[in-house]
Formats: sequence, C-alpha cells, structure tokens
Amino acid sequence: MNTPEPPIAPRRNRGIYLLPNLFTTAALFSGFFAIIAASQGRFEAACVAIFIAAVLDGLDGRVARMTNTQSEFGVQYDSLSDLISFGMAPSLVMYHWALASMKMDSVTLGRIGWLGAFLYAACAALRLARFNSQVGQVDKRWFIGLPSPSAAGLMASFVWTMHDLGLTGEDLRYPALAVTVIAGLLMVSGFRYSSFKGGKPGPNSDRIRFFTLFAIVIAIIGLVIDPPKVLLFVFATFAVFGPLISRRMARKSTAEDA
Repeated sequence: MNTPEPPIAPRRNRGIYLLPNLFTTAALFSGFFAIIAASQGRFEAACVAIFIAAVLDGLDGRVARMTNTQSEFGVQYDSLSDLISFGMAPSLVMYHWALASMKMDSVTLGRIGWLGAFLYAACAALRLARFNSQVGQVDKRWFIGLPSPSAAGLMASFVWTMHDLGLTGEDLRYPALAVTVIAGLLMVSGFRYSSFKGGKPGPNSDRIRFFTLFAIVIAIIGLVIDPPKVLLFVFATFAVFGPLISRRMARKSTAEDA
C-alpha cells in the first residue's frame, strides 16, 4: 500500500520587489534626514521626518501584503531601516537637542548624556531583533515591549512640543534624559501593547475595531489643530497603557488561579 507523500512546504519568496521596498527606502531616507537636520539644529524638521518615516514604515508592509510581494529580503531591509529611523534618528535628535548640553554640568554628566542616547539606540536594536526572532510564535494581537515606531514617536513628539513652546533642550536636559531612558527600557520590557488587530490571527487579523477607527478620526482632527501636542499625548498615553494592561492581565490570571 502506497503511503501518501507529505505535503510540500511552500517555498519562501526570495524575490526583491520594487514597490514595497521603495516605501522602505523612503522611510530610511526620512530617518537619515532627521539625523542630518538635528545636527544642524533644525529640530522641528527632524521630528517631522521621524513621523514621516513611521507612516512610510506602516505602508510598506501593507503594500507588500496587498500586492502579494512579501519577501525575506523585504523583511530584513525593513528591520535595518527601522533601526535607523526609530533607533538612531530619535536618539541623535534627543542628543543634539538636549543631552549634549549635560556636559556643561560636569564631564561625568556629559558622558551620561550620550550614554543615555546610546541606551535608547541599543534598546531599539534589541527590540527589533527580539521581534524578528519571535515572528509566528506570539499572539499577533499584542506587541511584547513598546514598538520602536511608538518609542520614536514619544521621543520626537516630546522634542517637537517643547521646541514649539519655546523651551530649550538645555533647560530640559534632565527630563529629556528621563524620557530617553524610559522609552528605551519600555522597548525591551515584557509589557504587552495592543497591535490594534482585533480577533485571533487569521485572514481578518488586519481588521480594526470600531472604537479604534473612531479614535483615529479624533486624533486626525487633533493633529490638524495642534500636531506636536496631540502626538505627544497619543504616544505618551500609549506608552503608559503597556504597564497598565500587563498589570490588569496579571491580576486576572491570579484571580483565575485562585
């Protein structure tokens, strides 16, 4: 009796596709531009560039799925782009805006300033590496640790808002250091953050809940009125939600075990 042959596993697409990688390249360019702008003291332009990179980063994956042009090359290229746009760029923007001025207090504090910026960049790299190694192993409804685009949004919106209010990084160097360290540590934490994908992973995993759509509409209206402050509120609120959600889930698990 002939035994049926095991099904052949589908080969992973190894092609390099132009359209999604154009979005990734544009995101990489935005992150690189943010670094250059910050080094020239153009902090508002640098922050806007980081947000543009975040929008483009969200589009490249969706475009790849819509056109069925996903590839291993695209995944790796996207991760390298994210490291520049959401790791190096925010840390250097914050460093040039505020952390570099810590050297005025003492040599030691000056070193702490650039080490704080490095800590953020290193945490972003670790966050991306962990995410790539856990693809297909975790519940797609949740991110483990603050996503790097959200951490970058928190950093950029803080600088943009303070700069818009006429406050200098020199005066806010210690709060800036606290924001940098907290954002970095949240990325490598075990806190759960919603991916805004309702339901279980599957063909409908990209659908969002009605409340999320409504919140997006309200956020867009707020962005038209006062972009930096609304962005800071959104990203700071999202950053706080992780510990709150994880604490709530821990309490629920404890109650079920009791």
